[in-house]
Amino acid sequence: MVGTEETRLIVLRGNSASGKSTIAARLRDRFGRNLALVGQDNLRRTVLRERDRPGAANIGLIGMTARYALDAGFHTVVEGILYADRYAGMLEDLVREHRGISRCYYLDVPLQETLVRHATKPDRAYLAQVTEEHLREWYRERDLLPSRLESVVAAGSTLDETVERILRETGLDQVAPVDR
Repeated sequence: MVGTEETRLIVLRGNSASGKSTIAARLRDRFGRNLALVGQDNLRRTVLRERDRPGAANIGLIGMTARYALDAGFHTVVEGILYADRYAGMLEDLVREHRGISRCYYLDVPLQETLVRHATKPDRAYLAQVTEEHLREWYRERDLLPSRLESVVAAGSTLDETVERILRETGLDQVAPVDR
């Protein structure tokens, strides 16, 4: 078992440029301290500099990092593309073993909208490195977890609506942040 009955686990999945990192950052801004962000991009690309492939080391590292944060009493957001065929086992085990409230969300954004959102990213170096061709290659329509754990968030849900929904459905809107 992992975490406590008081900790919250939030999993945010979806295609590249669907809004996962933005939602995670806004959740932290709204909640405050004591909310850990476990980002696939950071652990896979920055920490390990690893390609996304079945059985890759980052899968275990994401799970271990989330478990550590939950066991330390942090509410935890795990976010990333997290393809179902590669990450489902780790994510489903994490949710099943978490003692507190767990909620999973899949951001269902059509390819054309992800292309528009991607083009608005302010990091020009990133835009040169990650092209429209990459987004098309990586895109998987409704890549839902087989266990049906996820709530689907439609593309029309605004950032504020999505953040409010997650805070409400996880009960974080009723939890006082801890000043660590």
